Amino acid sequence: MGIDYHIELDRHYYSVPYRYARAQVDVRFTATTVEVFQKGERIASHPRSHLKGRHTTQEVHLAPAHQEVAGWNAQRFLDWAAKVGPQTQAAIEQVFAARVHPQQGYRTALGILRLAKTHGENRLEAACQRALQLDAVTYRTIASLLKHGLERKAPTPTQATLPADHANVRGSEYYH
Repeated sequence: MGIDYHIELDRHYYSVPYRYARAQVDVRFTATTVEVFQKGERIASHPRSHLKGRHTTQEVHLAPAHQEVAGWNAQRFLDWAAKVGPQTQAAIEQVFAARVHPQQGYRTALGILRLAKTHGENRLEAACQRALQLDAVTYRTIASLLKHGLERKAPTPTQATLPADHANVRGSEYYH
């Protein structure tokens, strides 16, 4: 189990009670149900979901007042990101803002920040800036930008703009 008291099954994440964070569990699943066991006792049950990269979280599984799980919390990731640079910090803030519960963003934030080990902090900062410009702040996007060296290239314009005065622009008078 990961740092956010969710288990992964087919790239979907299911919550377990917070007290089982980092515990070894067994998972039994069917086409419609996911059950999680610890030492033979069922500790969680969820309807099966096939949405990749998403979370199924039960409120009763959350720690009281969202307390930190094994020392991990959103501020820890934000502080780490700030050491890389402001674009990385903004990207990690967006990761957490896009989730219902901050704990659901821990895996993504950790994955993004670990990209600095392989590619360096300067490249990660540039990739986060590019991902923010594209409004596509995900681990996959940032990793792909770094893999293909696209963080260094200027974004290509996606929409051609026509001059305001153009032969094919009729204006409001045409429609009255």
